[in-house]
Amino acid sequence: MVVRTPPMGWNSWNTFGGNINEELVKTTADAMVNTGLRDAGYNYLVIDDCWSEFTRDENHRLVPSKTKFPNGMKAVADYVHSKGLKFGIYSCSGTLTCAGYPASYEYEFIDAKTFAEWGVDFLKYDYCFKPQHEEGQILYKRMGLALANSGRDILFSACSWGADETHKWIKTTGSHMWRSTGDIQDNWNSIKSLYEKQLELQPFNGKGCFNDMDMLVVGMGGKGNVGFGGCTVEEYRTHFSIWAFFNSPLMIGCDIRNMSPEIVDILTNKEVIAVNQDPAQRQPFMANNTWGNTVWCKFLEGGDIAIGMFNMTENNQIPYFIFSDIGIDRSCGVRLEITDLWTGEKLGTFRDQYRARLIKPHECIMLRCKVVYE
Repeated sequence: MVVRTPPMGWNSWNTFGGNINEELVKTTADAMVNTGLRDAGYNYLVIDDCWSEFTRDENHRLVPSKTKFPNGMKAVADYVHSKGLKFGIYSCSGTLTCAGYPASYEYEFIDAKTFAEWGVDFLKYDYCFKPQHEEGQILYKRMGLALANSGRDILFSACSWGADETHKWIKTTGSHMWRSTGDIQDNWNSIKSLYEKQLELQPFNGKGCFNDMDMLVVGMGGKGNVGFGGCTVEEYRTHFSIWAFFNSPLMIGCDIRNMSPEIVDILTNKEVIAVNQDPAQRQPFMANNTWGNTVWCKFLEGGDIAIGMFNMTENNQIPYFIFSDIGIDRSCGVRLEITDLWTGEKLGTFRDQYRARLIKPHECIMLRCKVVYE
């Protein structure tokens, strides 16, 4: 299985934590269709920790909670699939999951086969309760191999939080995406902290094994399992823009059954999603970082250029970039035709440099630039 663009979907943890059940999954699947999220590209519905009983059965197989999932996981997966979606589940590389449920250590091949039989399409694989004598990379290699031999294509989402120098070995494990940070919280400081961790990790991102900056908190509004404080709509827009620009998987974490129109507009912006899902999946690079003026650039398939201007400071900024800093100097004989991806406004054709409008603290601008000959 080869994953060519960052996975998109929804995960239960940020809002619901352990309060998950069959009805929640079904109504969320319905909402993914009815809100347009599925058609926007969000096709994985993933249940996180706390879905199983506390003991395995006599054949050492995991058992879904009889209270939360009385009809079993196959029935849940079948319902999700009936909506044109893919179904994901959670386990852990240690002896227990992070919430204390049975994990997959020394049961990797049994569990992978079980997941395949249930119709699972995505496995989030955590890093709690790892035996000290075991190397994390060996545990992820073992599960990667087990999934590859399960008889079903299952996307492998490694969640080792960037611990033990994950970036140096994760691409050897068969993982399709890997968590590079600790857990996100629904507040600006958390978003900014995760952004800052990416500055040195971008060279380790890439097609087939995507750097996961953790699940989105867009739309949580300070509610739910990680709802510590909440964010403004503008902060959510910047959060989404950064994740999209850095080629991170886009896994929604809010309750999508109760979204405001503003949140739907953020999560379904086709042009911003297109930057995230660009077939080339080239590495972003910083075009300017002067006095808080943070401007990122990414070359897209077909020759267009994406520009991300993120005001991570507490002061107003008027961001700009000089074209020679992204490879276009005066000798090239070209201009850039620039469109604002959040407003849809065509801003004009520019030569040599572009100076944006003022953006307030925590706001952003996303641009798409087309090269035109003079």
